[in-house]
Amino acid sequence: MTRQVLFQIHWFLGITAGFVLALMGVTGATLSFENEIMRLLSPGIVTLSPGKGPALSPDEVIARASAQRAGLKVERLTAEHDPEAAWQVQFAAQGKERRGERSYVDPRSGILLGQPSGTGFFRTVEDLHRWLALPGGGNGIGRQITAFSAISLVFFAISGLYLRWPRRTFDWRAWLVLDLRKSGRNLYRALHAVIGGWVALVYLLSALTGLWWSYDWYRQGVLYALTGKTSREESGHGGGANGKEGAKEAAKETPVPSLARAWPTVLAAMDGRYRSISISMPEDGKETATFRVLLEDARHDRMTDDIKVDLADGKLVKADRYDRRSLGKVITTSMYELHRGAFFGIGGRILLLLTSLTMPLFTVTGLLLYLVRRRKKRSLREVVEAQPALSAASGDLLVAFASQTGGAERLARQTAAALGGARVVPLSAVDDALLSDVDRALFVVSTYGEGEPPDPARRFARQAMATPPGAEHLEYAVLALGDREYPEFCAFGHSVDRWLHAGGARRLFDMVEVNGEDIDAQRQWQQQLAALGAEPDMPDWEPAAYENWQLAERRLLNPGSAGGPAFLVSLRPATGPMPSWQAGDIAEVLPGANDPARIAAYLSACGLGRDVEVEGKSLADHLSRALIPDHPVESAGELVAALRPLPHREYSIASVPGDGSLDLLVRQVERTDGTLGLGSGWLTHFASPGGAVSLRLRANEGFHAPAGGRRLILIGNGTGLAGLRGHLRQSRAEGRGGHWLLFGERSRAHDALLPGEVEGWLADGTLTRLDRAWSRDADCGRYVQHLLAEAEADLRDWVENGAAILVCGSLQGMAPAVDDALRRALGDERVEAMAEAGLYRRDIY
Repeated sequence: MTRQVLFQIHWFLGITAGFVLALMGVTGATLSFENEIMRLLSPGIVTLSPGKGPALSPDEVIARASAQRAGLKVERLTAEHDPEAAWQVQFAAQGKERRGERSYVDPRSGILLGQPSGTGFFRTVEDLHRWLALPGGGNGIGRQITAFSAISLVFFAISGLYLRWPRRTFDWRAWLVLDLRKSGRNLYRALHAVIGGWVALVYLLSALTGLWWSYDWYRQGVLYALTGKTSREESGHGGGANGKEGAKEAAKETPVPSLARAWPTVLAAMDGRYRSISISMPEDGKETATFRVLLEDARHDRMTDDIKVDLADGKLVKADRYDRRSLGKVITTSMYELHRGAFFGIGGRILLLLTSLTMPLFTVTGLLLYLVRRRKKRSLREVVEAQPALSAASGDLLVAFASQTGGAERLARQTAAALGGARVVPLSAVDDALLSDVDRALFVVSTYGEGEPPDPARRFARQAMATPPGAEHLEYAVLALGDREYPEFCAFGHSVDRWLHAGGARRLFDMVEVNGEDIDAQRQWQQQLAALGAEPDMPDWEPAAYENWQLAERRLLNPGSAGGPAFLVSLRPATGPMPSWQAGDIAEVLPGANDPARIAAYLSACGLGRDVEVEGKSLADHLSRALIPDHPVESAGELVAALRPLPHREYSIASVPGDGSLDLLVRQVERTDGTLGLGSGWLTHFASPGGAVSLRLRANEGFHAPAGGRRLILIGNGTGLAGLRGHLRQSRAEGRGGHWLLFGERSRAHDALLPGEVEGWLADGTLTRLDRAWSRDADCGRYVQHLLAEAEADLRDWVENGAAILVCGSLQGMAPAVDDALRRALGDERVEAMAEAGLYRRDIY
């Protein structure tokens, strides 16, 4: 809850105060080297040409400067030790002026040189920095806005560090290393979080010192905390507006006190070693003046010795040495230098310059992250509005989600809708009591940042997942959302999977990992849902583009079989070279047409003629390439309005590119009404040889062969031979062999699919062992899992010698039975370790 509250405040302030801070950062950076810039722009004003005589006395410079302004009083004089540097004078303010005129003056002649180039520009930048140049100046609304923004910056620095705190606190790479290989939202977040970590302390310094000029209560509080007294206690409450105005009126009439006796005293006190001496002329009636002497080796302009001298007799009254001041006083008298980094020397100024320039980066990346988050929330809202009752649904199926930005929740709700309305809850609501009420549970969980759970699931991960659940009765599956640009890809999804398995729950199918916006993985999840009872013809959540292929060959593999006909279907690209894929990848086929018999039967049930035209096409044409509705409709217009695009079908690829064709093993499915299945009917019957087939390739990394050229234990049944055939053909092409195939089918006489190829693999060493089970033959009557039980000792020996296990076939029956047999033979812990290491992989459907 704390993280969520901090995050909400963080982004809300970011899209408000963030824009002001971006402006303050740029203007602050511009002011960082103001003096140096003006010195370069104004030779002859800030700097003088050498060799034109000695400097006049301070009294003479003041007198000549005042005479050039009709006797206007000089309130401050700054004398430079460098003979090639101009001095500065500031005159008394007149009328409604906030401050008097400042001018450089040539100390050798007393001639006023004016202001350097860029003065007006820098004053505008300063006004923007301090109060956004809004009306009212320091007393207007602009000052309040910049003060609020400075407070926001303090919050940003502290909350940002808390929100991005890595799991491995002492891993410096997690804190400091910026991975620019990331892209999109990950790059925005990395720039925001990592660079934010770099500059957080500097921003705290800038904000806390900036507040010094924003609120008097803040300034007095800091003074009291650091020095034990406030400025009011030091200066008293005397004077006032009337006294100040009187001083302005008398600015031209008051005699100017002489510095002739005091000046040698100051030079003697500093032993002639100084960079500049600045004096504010004393008020009327006062005979002592304070000379602020900038030290010769000063890092910044407040590193001064303050020398108080009696102007009448030139005697030293007090010397306040910088190196003898308390730390608190040093800080309070150097607040401006701390604010601009000069307190730490040239390095500090450069650091403040760079960090100030990065301020817009956080505004931009924060805004981009906000827009991405808003888009995901909008997508979620659309799903929720379309399915408002799903959260209250009941039954024996649960869908739980853990979401950071709404993506996991959207997929969870789409999952529940596909399965006819399951109960949808956040992961934080899951407990033993809830799990005991359901037989099946699907978990859609995202991983946030460096392998962490989403914020709403942090407490659940810390407390509920500390002990395994009571879930021996439960069947489950996990859809894990993550990003491969982070090293801990889908880490929280794996944690949830291990937690459920440790509680005795059984996997319905292997965890599906989604890399970013990977629509391939989302469709893989949809296909698995179809095996659990979801509508097989549901449209893709994220449609994809298809390419044109040609049906090159179609061959029946099991004539006379009591099971459905199985075909070897070979395809080639309609144009261009053969694309690349790996063994284990998937072909997604978009059927080209429905079974004509099914179209005719549906139109008959609706009482509509096939030749009735709507929008320039007959109803038969409309239905040919659309999903046929489940129920009859009353009119042709209603029918066309209800049509949806045909969904795709997925098939394991049974060949490798070097074979010259993309091969599929397809079992023809016959519906109860005698019509053919959508995908299988298209590929095995309705698509004509040489005709077009719409197909796209999908990488299936979860069924690729492990690296290292290991021996493979290949297990499957039926048309699951397709995925295993792909691996065997790839292994043969690479010159590797020594594998073991365990395969089950119905009948030895009719269902020995591709027997010539299998015998050829045995002959050339691609296979060193072949075990078969014929479930319908009287002399066998076994399934493939029984083969594993009979060969447990050999199985353990192969695994101990580094073999990997690949399983391809049906989700119902074969896959769970094979998994149980493997766990009995090898032990649950070893099977889990193999799965985590990628040595136990499955392609089940």
